[in-house]
Amino acid sequence: MIDLNHHFDCTAETLWAIVGDPARSDWVPGVEALTMDDDVRRMQMAGAGVVAERITRRDDAARRLEYQVIESNPPLARHRASITVSAHDKGASMRWTTEVEPVAVERFILASMTQCIARLEELTSGIKPG
Repeated sequence: MIDLNHHFDCTAETLWAIVGDPARSDWVPGVEALTMDDDVRRMQMAGAGVVAERITRRDDAARRLEYQVIESNPPLARHRASITVSAHDKGASMRWTTEVEPVAVERFILASMTQCIARLEELTSGIKPG
């Protein structure tokens, strides 16, 4: 299991507006196109083909998004993830957990998550908490 925690110098609302919107992909490097079909988002990924994720929970009050990969190349035996955004006096934090099988894929998934965090830092820089 991957358990990634990161602090941002922006409000929780600002961060949640980005990661809590399943139709938004500007914070995910490599996404060339994204489509939504009810609770399934399909992302055309540079060099990786299509990745389809089912949004299993989206809770604005708790600022929590849960999803699972239902289509990828190569296929995964299991991939479940959750993102939770919390407010703090000096900004916001994001906890992103991922369970994936085969476990050998974790290294690739962690690298992708780390790139997403870096992109989120770029998108939220200059948007300081009130």
